[in-house]
Amino acid sequence: MAVEITDANFEELVMNSDKPVLLDFWAEWCGPCRLIGPIVEEISTEQGDKALVAKVNVDENPQVSMKFGIRNIPTVLYIKNGEVADKQVGAASKDVLEGKLTALM
Repeated sequence: MAVEITDANFEELVMNSDKPVLLDFWAEWCGPCRLIGPIVEEISTEQGDKALVAKVNVDENPQVSMKFGIRNIPTVLYIKNGEVADKQVGAASKDVLEGKLTALM
C-alpha cells in the first residue's frame, strides 16, 4: 500500500529515503487522479521493499506541493537521493509510471 505523505513527515520519509521514491500528487476531486490511483497502489504492492511508493493529497498538504511547484494533478515525481530525477504530469499507463521508477533502481 502506498505511504501517505504529509507536510510533517515529508522530509523524513521522502528526502531521507535510501530507495527511489515514486511520489503521486493527487486530490479527491481529480478524475485523472482516480484513474492512476489503483495503478500506483499496484506498483506499491509489486515493488515491496525496492522503492518507496507514496501519495500526497495536495489539498491537505500545501507545503509539499508548493515546494515542487505542483500546478497540475496528477503529477508523479521520481526522487532519488533527495533530488527529483524524473516526472510525469497527467494520467499515464502503468508501463510508463513503473518504467520511470525502474530506471532509477
